[in-house]
Amino acid sequence: MQTSMESEDTKKIQEMKTDLNLLLECLKYQMDNAFSQKEALVTIHSICQQNSNAGLYFREIGGLMFVKDLAKSSEHSMVKEAALYTLGAVAEQNVYCQQTLCTPELFEDLTWFLSNNDSNTNLKRMSVYVILVLVSNNRTGQTLVRETGCISVLSQLFKTVLSKYELNLSDENVFQSYQLWSSVCSTLCVCVNNPQNDENQMLCSSLFPHANDWLINCTKPEIIRPICSFIGLTLANNTYVQKYFISVGGLDVLSQVLVQLESDSHKTLSSAKLAVVVTKTVDACIADNPTFGVVLSKYHIVSKLLALLLHESLDSGEKFSIILTVGHCTEDCEENQYDLFKSNGLPLMIQVLTESQNEELNKAATFVLHNCKKITEKLSLSLGEYSFDENEEQLKDVNMKEKNLEDYWKKAKEILHRIEQLEREGNEERVQREKYKDCVSSVNINIQNTLKHLHADSSGGGSKAEDRDKSQSRKLQSYKSHEVMSKACTNYDQMKTLLKSANPVNACYRESGQNKTLCKASSSCNQNLREETTFEKKNFVSQSSDHIFKHPTPIAKNTKQQLPVTDPFTLCSDIINKEVIGFLTTDNCSKILKYRCSGCIAVGKSLNSRTFSKLLHSCPYQCDRHKVIVEAEDRYKSGLRKSLICNKKILLTPCRRRKLNNESTTPGGIKKRRIRKNFTEEEVNYLFNGVKKMGNHWNLILWSFPFQQGRKAVDLAHKYHKLTKRPKCVAP
Repeated sequence: MQTSMESEDTKKIQEMKTDLNLLLECLKYQMDNAFSQKEALVTIHSICQQNSNAGLYFREIGGLMFVKDLAKSSEHSMVKEAALYTLGAVAEQNVYCQQTLCTPELFEDLTWFLSNNDSNTNLKRMSVYVILVLVSNNRTGQTLVRETGCISVLSQLFKTVLSKYELNLSDENVFQSYQLWSSVCSTLCVCVNNPQNDENQMLCSSLFPHANDWLINCTKPEIIRPICSFIGLTLANNTYVQKYFISVGGLDVLSQVLVQLESDSHKTLSSAKLAVVVTKTVDACIADNPTFGVVLSKYHIVSKLLALLLHESLDSGEKFSIILTVGHCTEDCEENQYDLFKSNGLPLMIQVLTESQNEELNKAATFVLHNCKKITEKLSLSLGEYSFDENEEQLKDVNMKEKNLEDYWKKAKEILHRIEQLEREGNEERVQREKYKDCVSSVNINIQNTLKHLHADSSGGGSKAEDRDKSQSRKLQSYKSHEVMSKACTNYDQMKTLLKSANPVNACYRESGQNKTLCKASSSCNQNLREETTFEKKNFVSQSSDHIFKHPTPIAKNTKQQLPVTDPFTLCSDIINKEVIGFLTTDNCSKILKYRCSGCIAVGKSLNSRTFSKLLHSCPYQCDRHKVIVEAEDRYKSGLRKSLICNKKILLTPCRRRKLNNESTTPGGIKKRRIRKNFTEEEVNYLFNGVKKMGNHWNLILWSFPFQQGRKAVDLAHKYHKLTKRPKCVAP
């Protein structure tokens, strides 16, 4: 069965190679027929999409470079578009093809296509698509797109492709222009991010004023989503670019858009989702500079975010982004902290902390609570002792306007008490664990003392021994530590580090299941080209998962049936041993790693099949999975020993190698030779034609022509050299 499957795979690979060779020949000999060349390019694209190795083979036979030259030299626009689309698809499928095409010459050609006024919209879209594929996850491509001036042309397209703020996507021409503009946005995003490129970020920051104009004048999702992605990735982890964005009023514009979308979110679900996208962009801007949160206080962004957090349609990932943004807003801004407290945000954070099972949400909520701890203490004091430093007069005005400020102080005291209680529970948990460790070390001594007393009273105190046994078991159980989940982190710096370890920008732009269309076909290529490719944003937020191993049941080997024991000392010892074993097996905190299987612990070490087998056999406690492996290996070895004893043979070489040796020799020990097959006249013609077209590529010639079965590449080489040595033989 396996042999037949391998033969089928080999046959498919052979057919794929033959098809690519024939299609390449068709491209070369159909230079005057644009339609045939387009059909051949579409077929090559389809083959490379179905087989990941097809692109490599197409590169080896020179097809990749030929298609690149064809895209540059062809006079027909439809051939250029199909050639560029084929190059992009092959490079996207295989990284080696991407590196082969990543040359300054190709970037210069693509720049010329984009800057040429005679190029139609679809040709420009195909050029942008190739640039996107070459630059994606490739620092060399990011450097070339800058050095060749291609990024400047892309920036110009970003400004000029869409001329009107009012988009009528039902119009075909406007829709094609919008697709080109969206592809340019995606390409600029990969030019600055993954890997991050500071120089490209500086160049793209010049587009911020134009992006602000679009955000102010157009609130359609088709515009806001690409622009927010571009802004967030351009200023990610770059303090200088973030300062420039704020200096041109970018953060104010985002705040205004967020306020508008939050008010619309009560009417439409799409506005709530779009508001989360803008929230992520705001977070990317202030994550490295918490002092910029003062700009947001003018628009009461914290209260808007809390109102958005209560929206029922949001999932846990979107709520995490909102809470994290609230944490960065309140990290170093007392105005935002007071806005959070006044909007009843602290009880909401505590509710999230106590009710949510999501670890990321709990960390973000704890981050917000620690940010507001100082202001909570201030609000819990009297009005005379409370001050906002520079904003003391402003606070008095607020106090005069709001009669219920005392209620806020009461809530502040309750919240502060709640936080301190959570911290005390965490401290008690650590103390209990330390006591538990000391207790476990003294368990054996207590057991020995108890057994001595039981043995002394065994003659006439059976009931007393039973009572003491029960009291001892209760005493042992009283030492069990209760797992108390401390929701509030006791170390503020540690919590801050945990939250900032995840790139806020990467956390911002994880939209699960959402794909961005990079390029689609125009009317000239809609019938034959599938020109829709997607660029999926990956979730960069790592999620930790704890692997819990079961405590293996002790295995007693080679045990024999024993008679019932009537000795009171032994009976009491068995009872207490069972209690201790049951007590140890219930602990999942500190003892669970000590009884893990050796095979599980050894993962990642340099082991081979022999040393790993010895390790498993020497382990007294094996998990279910490794226990099955050991038993299967033992059964196989025992069966192999029995077969060797029956055959009275000792094999020093693998069975497969011996089988192959037996097949390759006759019973007399003489090796078989292949049956000689003379070359026919047709085969000679095939040979000369192949050398004329392909040179001395004997394997390629062998695959391209129907030679006799059993013919090898070396046979073709020997035959050709013999024929060329004869003076009478002339190539047809």
